[in-house]
Amino acid sequence: MARKSTLHSESEQIKDQAFSDLQALIEESEKLLSESAALVGEEAETLRAQLQLKLKQASNAVGSVRDQVKPVVDATETYIGGHPWQTVAISAGFGLVVGLLLGRRP
Repeated sequence: MARKSTLHSESEQIKDQAFSDLQALIEESEKLLSESAALVGEEAETLRAQLQLKLKQASNAVGSVRDQVKPVVDATETYIGGHPWQTVAISAGFGLVVGLLLGRRP
């Protein structure tokens, strides 16, 4: 059980870091784009180079997150493969609860 909670907390940290990095990238990109409206020539080229660098950093961050999440995905696949009937029962129970909640609309 401790292993499961450790994996869960690690995955939450990875998810939070990824969202934080993506939010920072979006904010910086918006700032660069707003500054680029009045720029021409060499200034515009510098701005484009900065934007390309930020996009490359985002791509690297996504790759890093993918690498960090892989063990969690592998553990999930291993559990599902080793416990197929438990997985079916949990999925059916979840579907039943969601169905009941959706069916209670006024």
